[in-house]
This record gives sequence, C-alpha cells and structure tokens, in this order.
Amino acid sequence: GLGVLPRAMAALGAYRCIECNGEATELYRDYQRGVLRISICKFCQKSVDKYIEYDPVIILINAVLCKAQAYRHILFNTKINIHGKLCIFCLLCEAYLRWLQLQDSSQNTDPDDLIRYAKEWDFYRMFGIASLEQTSFFIGIFITLWWMTPEMLKRKSDFILLLKALLLSTYGKLLLIPAVIWEHDYTPLCLAFIKVFVLISNSQAIRVTLNLNRILPWFAIFFGLILENGVVCLFQKMGWHV
Repeated sequence: GLGVLPRAMAALGAYRCIECNGEATELYRDYQRGVLRISICKFCQKSVDKYIEYDPVIILINAVLCKAQAYRHILFNTKINIHGKLCIFCLLCEAYLRWLQLQDSSQNTDPDDLIRYAKEWDFYRMFGIASLEQTSFFIGIFITLWWMTPEMLKRKSDFILLLKALLLSTYGKLLLIPAVIWEHDYTPLCLAFIKVFVLISNSQAIRVTLNLNRILPWFAIFFGLILENGVVCLFQKMGWHV
C-alpha cells in the first residue's frame, strides 16, 4: 500500500505529498517571472501540496478541523520551529488556570509579602505538575507505539518528529485563557470540550506522522491518559492540590 512508500523511497526528498504521504523532491517548480507550477505526486498523481497557494488563515482553519492534509503540510512541508515555545506557553496557560482554581488564591486578600510569595510559588508548583503530567502522557504514548509498532520508531529522527507533532498538536490548550477570561456557568463544560479537542488533535498528529490507521493512535492516547492519571493520583496521595 501507499503507507510503505515513504520509507522505501526516503532518499527521494524531504517533502511529503499531503494526499498519500509519499515522498517528493520538490513542492513546486519555479519557471521565473512569477510562473510557478505545483509538483504532481508520482504515487497518487495529485498535487503534492495544494496548501502552498493557500492563505495561512485557511491552513489554520483546516488544521483546527483536524484535516490530515493540513497536518502533513505543517509537519513535513514547512519549517515551523515553534513547538518548544508553544509547549511552554500552553503549560503556562494550564498552570494559570489551575492556580486560579486554588481556593486560597481567591479568598485570601492579605497584602503581606509572605502570602504573595506563597501564591507565586503555588503558580510555579502548578506549572511543574502540569509539565510532569504532560511528560507522563507523552511517555505513555511513546511506550505504546514502540511496543505495538517498533518498526515505526527505529530512528532517533522518528522520535523527534513524533514529539514535535505532539507538541504542536497541543495548541488547543491556548483556548484555556479565553475560557477563563469569559467565565460563565458553562466553563467546566468548555474545559471538557477543550480537553477532547486536544486529544483529537494528538490522535491526528500521531496518525499523520507515522502513517497509521485511526485506531492505533487512540490506543496510544488511552495508555498515555492512564499513565497521566497515575501521576495525578500520586500527587493527590502526597496531599498536593492538582
């Protein structure tokens, strides 16, 4: 099937067809004077990457809709290197939300410096807990995928690409901030929808990166959630509010 072609033809080039995931040597050919011709995939006979003509807003909308073609365009055919910064910012958003949910952060208005520093350390603690939970979630995913499909993660570059895809697919956590700012009676429901959206994005990122079916990524996410919840239970037994 087409799923085997990218690895068998890895020497052809660094780009991927967004339709079949086949390797390509170029996305387009420049005939100068503003004349460009999009390359045709040798495997599926479709345009290698139609998104190179699209406005970034359209690409973002397609990514929000979790279209595999948009994910392949972003992961394989662009040079986006913001996954680390995006991860930190998402963790800060999650830590801020947890920090707001601490009872003493809203009830105690004492201006004493000791109280203020305690609140500040609470935020750092929430950031650390959120980081550990996300790390355990990713570790659960990697262990499951390595156990079930070891041939997919043979090289270090495979791990790095999958990690980059997972980090980029957590962009949905940015919605935590407007959910808190526009607080209303349905905020818990909004947070639940954001969590589900992030998990769907993670599943699509795994599927696109490793060229898998729809079921295996969800297995990996399920075991990742088990490990993440195990870390949460550990913190709760230690008496930490998470």
